[in-house]
Amino acid sequence: MGLNDTPKGERIHIALFGKRNAGKSSLVNEISGQELSIVSETKGTTTDPVYKAMEIAPIGPVMLVDTPGLDDEGSLGQMRVEKAKEVLRKADMALLVVDGSNPGDLLIENNIEKELQRKKIPYIWIYNKMDLIQKKEQKDNRIWVSAKTKEGIKELKDSFSKVLNLQDEKPIVRDLIESNDLVVLVVPIDKAAPKGRLILPQQQTIRDILEKGAIPVVVRDTELEKVFKKLAEMPKLVITDSQVFKKVEEIVPKDIFLTSFSILFARYKGELSRMVKSLKSIEQLMDGDKVLMAEGCSHHRQCGDIGTEKIPNWLQNYTGKQIVFETASGNEFPKDLSTYKLIIHCGGCMLNEKEMKARIEMASEQNKPILNYGLLISYMNGMLDRTLEVFNEEF
Repeated sequence: MGLNDTPKGERIHIALFGKRNAGKSSLVNEISGQELSIVSETKGTTTDPVYKAMEIAPIGPVMLVDTPGLDDEGSLGQMRVEKAKEVLRKADMALLVVDGSNPGDLLIENNIEKELQRKKIPYIWIYNKMDLIQKKEQKDNRIWVSAKTKEGIKELKDSFSKVLNLQDEKPIVRDLIESNDLVVLVVPIDKAAPKGRLILPQQQTIRDILEKGAIPVVVRDTELEKVFKKLAEMPKLVITDSQVFKKVEEIVPKDIFLTSFSILFARYKGELSRMVKSLKSIEQLMDGDKVLMAEGCSHHRQCGDIGTEKIPNWLQNYTGKQIVFETASGNEFPKDLSTYKLIIHCGGCMLNEKEMKARIEMASEQNKPILNYGLLISYMNGMLDRTLEVFNEEF
């Protein structure tokens, strides 16, 4: 995927943190080469995190995140600071920006540094406004720049790949198949998808199959039976939308691997084994228990929506219990999960891996089971073992 079509959740998130007027917004503009963030001498111009997609060689597509000042004041200011700190959940790398001409007390920055170290997020100290000082203190962990004169900006960008220590891109499915394998993808037309497009997990999975040199065959559930009659050879794997699991399982021969896009993404973005272990909590649900339905995107909800209608109905029918469902979507995810008996999450295709794993970790720290749509549907249909067989792991 190129710059313009790389999804937000697949981009490396680089977040800038610092006090008001440290020059974060000016730096975002210089790193990107565009006037993206409002720059002002007035403190607190940035009131909410500002996201900008761009590309930085050699690391590729990134998401720059300009955050509010960490020293903002008043009740509204504290809300802005909390918004800034929430960005830590999705940051792959952090830039700690200091006004080099007047660094002052670095207590706030040092506290953020400790949090970055605790979360194992790589970071760089940046001393901005070097054009305003005559003598600068050199240290190994500091980069001196001037957003005004552009001095040091190239060196800063060149340092990103070294600090990030990038690994090879994680596979969605290509490690489970071989070159020239047939893979059938069952894609019911999703009402929430833009007209003429497949939804994002389907697109990404097709791309992953092609990169392996395997052969994707894309079909709706209504034509799946006909496809099996026409194929000259059987597929290695069938990947389906979880909503039609039962229908697809009745058609696909037992000796062919079967799983879903959602389960693949539980492994790709999250922690599949932890989510599988959470499934036993379904049997412990009681009348009045609260369940959080969490989604990473904020799509327009329609009749028959998977998260707000279908899964709640299926789960109540399966358990026979009257359950209370609450929803969280987009960047919203409660810090306090104490009132919930269970969290059921979407595949997280619109979240980056860092954010998805941060949510899983939050649930784990509060001893709350968390699982995703595909695993739940597979479990309730009595076909969990079959849908996990392709991973060849002990769960």
